Amino acid sequence: MNLLFIGDVVGKGGRKAVQELVPELRKEFQCSFVIANLENAAAGSGLNAKCINQLHPDFVDVVTTGDHVWDQKGFDQEIDQYKAVLRPANLSDKQPGKGFGVFRNPACGDIAVVNLQGKVFMKDSAYCPFAKVDETLKKIPRNIKTIIVDMHAEATSEMAAMAYFLDGRVTAVLGTHTHVQTADAKILPNGTAFISDVGMVGSETSVLGREVEAVIDKFVTGMPTRLPVYNKNVRLDAVVISYNLQTGKAEKIQPISRMTSI
Repeated sequence: MNLLFIGDVVGKGGRKAVQELVPELRKEFQCSFVIANLENAAAGSGLNAKCINQLHPDFVDVVTTGDHVWDQKGFDQEIDQYKAVLRPANLSDKQPGKGFGVFRNPACGDIAVVNLQGKVFMKDSAYCPFAKVDETLKKIPRNIKTIIVDMHAEATSEMAAMAYFLDGRVTAVLGTHTHVQTADAKILPNGTAFISDVGMVGSETSVLGREVEAVIDKFVTGMPTRLPVYNKNVRLDAVVISYNLQTGKAEKIQPISRMTSI
């Protein structure tokens, strides 16, 4: 079986790119299930009901997030209406939303998705992702063999450590957050697929999806600067995970990067 995991979707251009390319990517790679990280979908910072409704369920089956999950005012009041939208599991249990879920798909059976947030160079609000994922896996029924982990983190070392920590226990550990697709996609010794960062759905001619001149100005002056999303020349980064339906073991991970007409 194959599933498609899409990197951080940035702004309006990123949302349009998902709508344009996902239908043909589903066909090309025979993917029965699609997961996308939407934590930057609303103007490049956070997400809201409007963004989710544009993409789920027609284009994306499950939505993951990260450290920007609460950036849009009011989303804390909206998230609980969506069973297929996750926030990092290692945030406080007092925060709304959930950090994992089991999702049924007629074509590929039950799939568990776990959303984690790293601690290295990240906000202090997240608890230890290693302890939390151990706790979370115990809550997933043993008959669920396919488990996908979005490890939303800054440090590649933390992402890689998580992958080896979970090797053989989950189908894939897929890094998000840095917006740059890395060249380390592999199947680990015990059958878990891994990549440090899937990449982004954002402009090819940008700095992580933001207007180049604005980002340069911020670095040069050191002053607070608005960083608008650049919505032209949009590229979609993703990975296709091929896995054994009976065992949940990954058989292949294929990074992909496609330009859009946007």
